[in-house]
Amino acid sequence: MLVDFAPLRIPLRRRLQTLVVLQWVFSFLALVLYATWWFWDRNTPYQGGRRFRYVRSLGLWGHFRDYFPIHLIKTTDLDPKKNYIFGFHPHGVLVAGAFGNFCTELTGFQTLYPGLKPHMLMLPLWFRIPFFRDYLMSGGLVPSDKESAKYLLRRKEGGNVAVIAIGGAPEALDARPGAFTLQLKNRKGFIKLALQFGAPLVPVFSFGENEVFNQVRNPKGSFLRRLQDRLQKLMGISLPLFHARGIFQYSFGFMPFRKPIHTVVGKPIEMEKRESPTQEEIDELHQRYTEELSKLFEEHKTQYKVPEDRHLTFT
Repeated sequence: MLVDFAPLRIPLRRRLQTLVVLQWVFSFLALVLYATWWFWDRNTPYQGGRRFRYVRSLGLWGHFRDYFPIHLIKTTDLDPKKNYIFGFHPHGVLVAGAFGNFCTELTGFQTLYPGLKPHMLMLPLWFRIPFFRDYLMSGGLVPSDKESAKYLLRRKEGGNVAVIAIGGAPEALDARPGAFTLQLKNRKGFIKLALQFGAPLVPVFSFGENEVFNQVRNPKGSFLRRLQDRLQKLMGISLPLFHARGIFQYSFGFMPFRKPIHTVVGKPIEMEKRESPTQEEIDELHQRYTEELSKLFEEHKTQYKVPEDRHLTFT
């Protein structure tokens, strides 16, 4: 005897259709809820962010630290009752040293500098990406604009550190092994900010930062460099053509080389607060900062296998 299953197929088809509709409804509701949350929370990145110690302490970051490995070197104590600006150099391709030391808890920042909270400044573009913005803030990152930095530096209770990769995205285009060229000559916005809030400036140099990736030759004036500079101006991010090693071979790939990174935190440069600093005061402090950064480099370079005849170059 043959059984006709046709009557059973219609309910099954309807159930599947119902499931698809419910999926779309829940997806739509989730998007609406997140969009509402995003609108309500839109100013949080510019007001110190929303860091989570759990995210900053994940075991994953321990593997990241040990891969290179990454070390944080202290040269002097810092007063937790003050706010600071850390000038990080060099940018490198991926700012690995800055991320490992200031966006995670696994290189000992809290032990070395108790009472201080580092906030790495990052291009505002990335904080416009749904969900990714929340992940960035959980690590202590905030947008790299004046509003965000001023919020950190005006906190009267102190204890905030604004970590700024001074060379920014353009400096990444010069990041390659053996390179010690820093974009600093025309970078004076952070100097003015320090004067306006009386926030001590701390030069930071990360030895080994440029050693973890090779980069396709792109001398200034070349077609590739002109194209990269134009794209950087249009998009706000640089596009270095980097390469290093693979997972199972060492001749080519996009994983970084396992080269040690030693991030040395220098001594603070104190200054008096100037709400409206003159250009002369800005230039004077900029020169002093440049000298202190060079001094920090010279004092530690041989310890981290930089040849004695190599010096910093500023553009």
